[in-house]
Amino acid sequence: MEHTLTRMREQILNAARDHIPLTIRGGGTKDFYGEAARPDNAEMLDTREHSGIVAYDPAELVITARAGTPLAEIEAALAESRQVLPFEPPHFGSGATIGGAVAAGLAGPRRAHAGAVKDFVLGARLLDGKGGYLHFGGTVVKNVAGYDVARLLAGSLGTLGVMTEVSLKVLPQPFAEATLQFESSAAEAVPKLNALMGQPFPLTAGFWADGILSLRLCGTEAGVQTAVGLLGGERMDEAVSRDWWRLVREQARPEFSLAEGERLWRISVPDTAPVAVAEGLAAMEWGGGLRWYRSGAAAQEMRALAQNAGGHATLFRGRAAAGETVFTPLPEAVLAINRRLKQHFDPSGIFNPGRMYPDF
Repeated sequence: MEHTLTRMREQILNAARDHIPLTIRGGGTKDFYGEAARPDNAEMLDTREHSGIVAYDPAELVITARAGTPLAEIEAALAESRQVLPFEPPHFGSGATIGGAVAAGLAGPRRAHAGAVKDFVLGARLLDGKGGYLHFGGTVVKNVAGYDVARLLAGSLGTLGVMTEVSLKVLPQPFAEATLQFESSAAEAVPKLNALMGQPFPLTAGFWADGILSLRLCGTEAGVQTAVGLLGGERMDEAVSRDWWRLVREQARPEFSLAEGERLWRISVPDTAPVAVAEGLAAMEWGGGLRWYRSGAAAQEMRALAQNAGGHATLFRGRAAAGETVFTPLPEAVLAINRRLKQHFDPSGIFNPGRMYPDF
């Protein structure tokens, strides 16, 4: 795979010399995410040729793969050893790559119970804006002094460099799984989820929509059966439930379908925050800490809604209107740190300019 690294490095050096922006892209399944106003003169830097699992040690619960490796290939290799990616990344299409999954930083229904994408990134290799080949972290869990750059890449949307390789911690696949459903209003669902998360139940996902609260339990056969007996509710067929949670992960359920004039807002709040009385609440996940709104309201209104609950709002699907931004504007001190990081790794400003914030 040295030839693909050489090709990408040459493309970076040429782009930096000629001041040509680069759009870093794998399968393109997350193209919708982030700011839409991207340079018209950008060249595509395709990572898919740089593919393949470099190392996988089931006993050590670590997998290392090149960034262009299909996410489905990673998951299939893990499944053979009854292991999984704990953060349950959405694919949003058949071409999803592991590099794109990490760069987007998006986690699925298990996020509140297992951790975020960054929590499982052990190491990464990166081509920076000067053509340097950098290596951060490793393949073991350890303390890090200063910036943990490997984890910093999770959610950076390719704005710091071209990720070429990533090492991830994985976890064993549960022996048993059950999904229980309960009739519940949104206001009732939040305290119920808070109470359940404070008890020793093997809860790995919660999803509320259309008056129904769905809970997923995963663990040992005895642990799951005991929890089912204590919690009650209506139990979903196991085969049906696996596909049901896949649809939740992929936002392929009706709750995420947008009508004319609607946009999908991703609002992150403390999971104890009461549910605001507002139109458009479509679904809740992560113990009530992630709330999805389908709304035609302006960004200012949605961000006020989030701020009043102690959180922030992201325009997940749909175009930002004039004067709006996809991501909540950062405080000046935090923005200054981001600018310095961008300048250090990408001094020419060629990597995915405008993808996260209009000025970088």
